[in-house]
Amino acid sequence: MPEHTWAPQRVAVVVNPSKALAHTALDAVIIACRKAGWADPACYETTVADPGFSMARQAVEDGADVVLAAGGDGTIRAVGESLVGGEIPLGLVPLGTGNLLARNLQADLADPHHSVDVALFGSEKAIDTVSMHLETAEGRAQDHRFLVMGGAGFDAQIMADTKDDLKDLVGWVAYGEAGLRHLFNGPRWARFSVDGGAWESRLVRSVMVCNCGELTAGLILVPRAKLDDGFLDLVVMSPRSVVGWLGMAAKLVFRHRHELPVIDYYSGKNVRVEFHEPIESEVDGDPLGSIKAFETTLDHKSLKVRVPPSQAD
Repeated sequence: MPEHTWAPQRVAVVVNPSKALAHTALDAVIIACRKAGWADPACYETTVADPGFSMARQAVEDGADVVLAAGGDGTIRAVGESLVGGEIPLGLVPLGTGNLLARNLQADLADPHHSVDVALFGSEKAIDTVSMHLETAEGRAQDHRFLVMGGAGFDAQIMADTKDDLKDLVGWVAYGEAGLRHLFNGPRWARFSVDGGAWESRLVRSVMVCNCGELTAGLILVPRAKLDDGFLDLVVMSPRSVVGWLGMAAKLVFRHRHELPVIDYYSGKNVRVEFHEPIESEVDGDPLGSIKAFETTLDHKSLKVRVPPSQAD
């Protein structure tokens, strides 16, 4: 724990009480604040209906100097979205299965106490966020924001059908079980345009827009992606056979740079994707239902996050 060189902070914690280590994390925050001579943190619990949006906004209204998100990727996304564009930083206390934002910021995922120390006493880094406009299968419009990645197709089907009890039991391996059940679903026609350029059409299994590149289990989906580079990375996947899936898997596991005909990468600041028929969608692991189209726009360095000194600006 650092010496008392920090000015007192009014700390708020938005916590998902359903997580197994939620009470451990909250206790760690209280202890760290008391050791620093600060007031106890204000605690706001998420609900099934609200993963943290209104709680984070209330924390800001109540005068918090830093808002910690203690939960999975959904909680972190909700709190982060509520802090975008402001001066109050987000502190990460990852308690989920994927923990993708924390993973891409080189956080210590095994130790909530270390995460709390970084969230309270770490350096700051401004990262990009991505606004996403959806056009649903029913003709409605929805607007969301994500920190890590969003898209439609195979990845969204996995997120929608991963069994929660299995995820609690075996962690990220549960995603693999869901993936096997959808491995041979039929492809869908899609067309896409990057930065208002020419449209491209093809049969796809998944279309993902990424703000960073690392997935669970150390897999690297987009090697060049960075959270603060000012660009989106569009990943279009179109495997149609076991051979195609094996080639993609080998590329992710062994991180080889050889180009594959079943996966293409594009980079830009704005992406629009339209589908011939409705397809499942997701943002940061949260299923959003069937859509006909989506459009994403990058907001450069729009969110401040507490990080280890090695990851600071």
